[in-house]
Amino acid sequence: MPSLLQIIRTLEVELHHPDVRRNPARLAQLLHPEFHEVGRSGRIYSRETIMELLTTQDSQFDVVSDNYIVSELGPGVALLSYRSAHIDQSNNLVNHTLRSSVWLKTNASGWQLRYHQGTSAAEKW
Repeated sequence: MPSLLQIIRTLEVELHHPDVRRNPARLAQLLHPEFHEVGRSGRIYSRETIMELLTTQDSQFDVVSDNYIVSELGPGVALLSYRSAHIDQSNNLVNHTLRSSVWLKTNASGWQLRYHQGTSAAEKW
């Protein structure tokens, strides 16, 4: 049986893939109805805004992520933290970001992303 870290990490990484990001039906399954995000820019995004941005984004980018840590905050509530970066056209890592996500296990849809925050990393890796 997969660990909580394996389950939540797999779902989070799924959101990094362009095919998922462009798929409104899959995004609706993964994002909790009350989802919101604080982006690395400091802007606040609603579920609707994120779904619109992701599904209409012309240029998709490859994401590299690692250092995943999960903490079970309570029954059916998990906090995932990790770091990520984008791969630019010259194959360099850019936009180094520290990330945190709160996942809720729902009866109807299983694990769903309830909250996400990206913070610009002070150091590159």
